[in-house]
Amino acid sequence: MDRLNAIAPEDLVQRHARPGMSLVAVLHAIQDDVGFVPPATIAPLARTMSLSRAEVHGVITYYHHFRQSPAAPVTVQLCRAEACRSMGTEALAKHIEARTGCRFDAHKHQNHDGHDHHACAGAVGLESVYCLGQCALSPAMMINGELHAKVTPQKFDALFAAAMKRVEETV
Repeated sequence: MDRLNAIAPEDLVQRHARPGMSLVAVLHAIQDDVGFVPPATIAPLARTMSLSRAEVHGVITYYHHFRQSPAAPVTVQLCRAEACRSMGTEALAKHIEARTGCRFDAHKHQNHDGHDHHACAGAVGLESVYCLGQCALSPAMMINGELHAKVTPQKFDALFAAAMKRVEETV
């Protein structure tokens, strides 16, 4: 990410950390700015917020929303909470995995060698989220930050094809 390379981790932290802000708020601000929370920001965040590096890392890894590497060009976030589960989200998840050739939350399933042996070839990322606030319109998902409700396999296929087309047009 060109923008990230232009910003030193310390400068990124100083740009967003303000007295009285919670660590979670600062992490959100950093991710909103550069698209993810770079691992190199952990030490400066810890120093700035008077926390240990382990505490900062623990918060980043505890909350599913935070990512430590750039998102894939097409990122699908599927709600896996109870309301969506009751409306067929798990069957939809299987369809999405079959359609994309990817695995949900593959970035969380790295082997001991640090490599993700179940992820796709970088163009698509599948992430589980837990409640998008669309319980009455489930199953719900977001594709590249755009919310979609009452998603069927056919609706997903159309949305996914459109998202992939947009990516291809920008390359």
